[in-house]
Amino acid sequence: MAAVRIAYAASVIERFNTELLRERHRGRIDFGEIDSRLRTWYNPNLDSRYFYVPGIVAFLVMLLSLLFTSMAIVRETEAGTMEQLIVTPLRPAELILGKTIPFILIAQAQMVLVILFARGWFGIPMAGNGALLLAASSVFLLSTLGIGLLISTVSRTQQQAMMTTFFFILPFFMLSGFVFPIAHMPAPIQWLNHANPLSHFLIIVRGVFLKGTGFSVLWPQFLEMAVIGCLVFTAAIRRFRKRLE
Repeated sequence: MAAVRIAYAASVIERFNTELLRERHRGRIDFGEIDSRLRTWYNPNLDSRYFYVPGIVAFLVMLLSLLFTSMAIVRETEAGTMEQLIVTPLRPAELILGKTIPFILIAQAQMVLVILFARGWFGIPMAGNGALLLAASSVFLLSTLGIGLLISTVSRTQQQAMMTTFFFILPFFMLSGFVFPIAHMPAPIQWLNHANPLSHFLIIVRGVFLKGTGFSVLWPQFLEMAVIGCLVFTAAIRRFRKRLE
């Protein structure tokens, strides 16, 4: 409805300008017409699937990695096998690494399948490098798996770990820019979004899918995700060491 009204107003203004020129200049005047149109870069037809499907790719990877890893350590405690792990010569860092490697492989396989589904079923073009996208997902998994492991070391039951995970998933999703643009959010929320790994990964996924953006432009997002991942992984390892002691 708004587009129809804008087009109608433009036609009325154009007709008024033409009649005004004919009244003031009786002679014949040949002049060019300026046709001003708004065109959206990288998505000129404003197809919603070009915007939402890459975001769903990032959200599914986050959802899987957080849910699985948040119950990795606490599951051992509930099953009564934590004591068996404690008496092994494994160090806490090695034990946590062994817990995360299977989830990394599963999440990367899911990433590949979702990308193929997005391109084959929805017809989303990939203008950038697929290897760069997989590398970005690895850095993104460093942060999400670290958060999940930290939740697992703090929680006492699997139900508690699951509820804590959903407590983090909802703010990550709502503030990531998937639904609402980050530029339209209040300034404190925009600063807080620097600690949201999903917001950085969404920029990378949409940049690689639609714009063909390279690492020279996306390196700030890679850096922020790497910093978040190192911090949460360090906190998870220290927390797990305290539990062992």
